[in-house]
Amino acid sequence: MRATNDYFKIASYEAKKGNVKKCVLLYSGGLDTSCMLKWIQDEYKCQVIALCLDVGQQADNLTAIKAKALKLGAIKSIVLDVKDECASEYIAKGIKANACYQGEYHLSTPIVRPLLAKKAVQIALKEGADAIAHGCTGKGNDQVRLDSAIITLAPKMKIIAPVRECALGRDEEIAYAKKNQIPIQQSLQKSYSYDDNMWGVTGEGGEIEDPKKIPLYDQIVTSMNLPEQAPDNAEIVEVEFARGLPVSINDQPLKLSDLIARLNQIGGQHGVGLVTLIEDRLVGLKVRGVYWAPAAHVIIIAHQNLEKLVSTREENEFKSLIDTKWAYLCYGAKWYDPLMDNLNAFIDQMNQKVSGQVKLKLYKGQVQVVAVESPNSLFDADLATFNKSAAFNQNASAGFIEIYNLAAKTAWAVKKYDVGREF
Repeated sequence: MRATNDYFKIASYEAKKGNVKKCVLLYSGGLDTSCMLKWIQDEYKCQVIALCLDVGQQADNLTAIKAKALKLGAIKSIVLDVKDECASEYIAKGIKANACYQGEYHLSTPIVRPLLAKKAVQIALKEGADAIAHGCTGKGNDQVRLDSAIITLAPKMKIIAPVRECALGRDEEIAYAKKNQIPIQQSLQKSYSYDDNMWGVTGEGGEIEDPKKIPLYDQIVTSMNLPEQAPDNAEIVEVEFARGLPVSINDQPLKLSDLIARLNQIGGQHGVGLVTLIEDRLVGLKVRGVYWAPAAHVIIIAHQNLEKLVSTREENEFKSLIDTKWAYLCYGAKWYDPLMDNLNAFIDQMNQKVSGQVKLKLYKGQVQVVAVESPNSLFDADLATFNKSAAFNQNASAGFIEIYNLAAKTAWAVKKYDVGREF
């Protein structure tokens, strides 16, 4: 596995062989980073510290991952529990922004990447490392997210991206792993790649890549039921929010990271949050992925409905525009752009009144909001009822309609259009 002859390092932050004595590798224990751990030692002749972050992975064995890194030659293998920070400082912002990109992808991967970059920089500076390495490809979004965040937080830090440097595909990586006796789960027949954290799991590779093919969901999806495997009885779940964030499930108070984990269990049992999405990558490619995020799906739907209840029509309309921009910035490696701070300030302000309870029915992959209440609700039963009510003056309606329609009526008259011709 050698660097391709047509790859030239032109960016000032790319590490050069011979100039790196020690690097921190963002290590997941999967195919990419396991190959990278050995490759960096061989090619860069440097020491490697493996860094794995506990962000609430739903399937990974972190103890085994730590041991695997040491077995593959890492001088140190570090596992940091950052679940609470991940939930309160990153995912919380996504909840308030109704995080959703081009459909129902709740941004589970991009929302955590800035945290990975920050922790990698902190460990690299603490350990006296010259560079940070990752297993991102040259065609993906994550290279942009991690590189951008790292060089923003530590402008002098160098970066090693072996998969990009060698232009490796999955087949080549699998062959390299077998040749070097690196234990992996992937095979040429089942070459799926996963990214896993508490906010969701993404699956790519294999037949998922080709929109013409039906994904083999029973082989792809882990840690949840498929909708057809879900119980035959629906379940009602109540989620309580305080200032835009969920604080309890079924009257049981929980910190955010634990609440997300619990909803992953409940929602996963009912097969909710499974999405197959064709999306536009940041680098310009059209790709398809299979994403499952039970807790994220339930929370975002609940939050959207509660937010709607306590906000005016103008607020809701404008908030949807802000949310879309937030999602594109998050997806597009702009977490540290000043505009993100500005959007978060507005979003935080709007969420001050997003408190109350939401009841949702979960059934075979579907989530339906069945009841919403809030002390800040703008619903007034006396005004909204279709029964006779003195609270709403219907005498004023006709005058309102005449004024409201005046512009359209005037413009239509100018056209001198004869409606009668159509009859």
